[in-house]
Amino acid sequence: MGREFIDMFDKWAETYDDTVTGQDPQYKEVFDKYDEILQTVADAAEGYTLEFGVGTGNLSEKLLARGLQVTGIEPSKEMREHASRKFPQLQIVDGDFLSFPEPGQQVSTIVSTWAFHHLTDEEKGQAMESYAELLEKGGKVIFADTVFSSAEARSTLIQEEKDKGNDRLVQDLTTEYYTTMEVLRHIFQTKGFHVTFKQMNRFVYLITAEKA
Repeated sequence: MGREFIDMFDKWAETYDDTVTGQDPQYKEVFDKYDEILQTVADAAEGYTLEFGVGTGNLSEKLLARGLQVTGIEPSKEMREHASRKFPQLQIVDGDFLSFPEPGQQVSTIVSTWAFHHLTDEEKGQAMESYAELLEKGGKVIFADTVFSSAEARSTLIQEEKDKGNDRLVQDLTTEYYTTMEVLRHIFQTKGFHVTFKQMNRFVYLITAEKA
């Protein structure tokens, strides 16, 4: 359920912000328009918001700036501590996409950026089933993550990155659980959501799902 990546994120916490601001050449395109994408997600949120995969709190900051009540959910201890130092007003708890404390109030929006791919496709379905129970009709799931338009597009992109010598990125793309729009559309629709996709950069799509 994504927790197999905790050690990686614990080690990454101190340099994560450097990576997302383009200082790692291999990941520069993955995080292209990073701030714009975060703002797009934040602007679409409303009401009490759950954020999964808080990381160092960069999306949280934008949600809080909009005056939203936010509970951040993050499995990495180092990431939680880093985010808490940056944004002491943020309520952040230990949890992940599938296992997290009961919210205790009605959730209006569920958000996440660059994190949903840490779940297998089966686990993605389990997560959406859980979120469908949390949200009322009209409630939204707003994710931004690397998604492939098709299996063929995935193979092509990975080969392009191999040709560039981006070995760390290729390992990432071939070992984590990146999926296709077709698979995600099926998952969301079978769990009672209407879903749309908007490409934000070469890798990342904005995924907006509304509970029917």
